[in-house]
Amino acid sequence: MTTPIDIIAVGLLRERQRAGLSLTEVARRAGIAKSTLSQLEAGNGNPSLETLWALCVALNIPFARLMEPEVKRLQVIRRGEGMIVSAEMADYQAALLASCPPGGRRDLYLVTSQPGAPRDSKPHPPGSVEHVIIARGRALVGPRDAPVELHPGDYICYPADEPHVFEALEADTMAVQLSEQN
Repeated sequence: MTTPIDIIAVGLLRERQRAGLSLTEVARRAGIAKSTLSQLEAGNGNPSLETLWALCVALNIPFARLMEPEVKRLQVIRRGEGMIVSAEMADYQAALLASCPPGGRRDLYLVTSQPGAPRDSKPHPPGSVEHVIIARGRALVGPRDAPVELHPGDYICYPADEPHVFEALEADTMAVQLSEQN
């Protein structure tokens, strides 16, 4: 069985080579140690969401491109069974539900989060936009300097190429997030 880290390792190596960048250059751009990147490409380690996002920004790719296994025509992902990555500084998890095929620029996530530390996101590649719909609970979502309180059924769209935040205000807050890169 292929594990999430195996898929990420293949994706990192493929995208670094596609970009024509060295380990040293990608690590420098992402602000991580070269040895960390080397271990991740070898399928070792347990990278945080922040590390993976930093690598995607360094490679100028959508997050889900790291996790592009063979895509089937019919796909069902039961709650709790998707490829889940967790934030390091907040009680926040994102399960990739759908990624675009190569050349596409949108990814769909199911987010679960708990009150406490907010998920503080650094800017994604230029032109990135996020769409969020709250399914359960309440959260402050949007630009870091002007987040909006959302309730179940509320929708927000904001530029994700600027610092932004997701902060759960109730236990077991759940949202659907669509990330686009223009």
